[in-house]
Amino acid sequence: MKTALTTALATGGLMGTIAGASMAADNPMSVHVLNIENGLPSPDVNVTLEQRHDDGQWEEINSAVTGDNGRINALYPADTELENGVYRVTFDTGEWFESHDTETFFPEVPVVFAIDGELDHYHIPLLLSPYGYSTYRGN
Repeated sequence: MKTALTTALATGGLMGTIAGASMAADNPMSVHVLNIENGLPSPDVNVTLEQRHDDGQWEEINSAVTGDNGRINALYPADTELENGVYRVTFDTGEWFESHDTETFFPEVPVVFAIDGELDHYHIPLLLSPYGYSTYRGN
């Protein structure tokens, strides 16, 4: 019985991972927020995606909230072709930390990046703590 339960749990986790990857593959942009203070995902973080125009002005093109796994698998607007250019993803970390009764030095984390069309999918992970953060181009 214990082996069957372990197998079922492992299979469910794998299927969830595959389903998440499949959803992300349909959309060219995803994000993931991990709280490095405790090593857990950060659910309920508000995230905004903006695109910079030639005149330097930013336009909000989408927003979403991280799920229980700290992810947004489809941040780019649905049914919209990915355009080359400069984008900004802003994570509303201040509100998230406040909801967890934690002070933070960073009320928001803006991540500005350029899309050059070389990849089909762009993933922006955020490793977060109250007094520091790190990000990189994921895959």
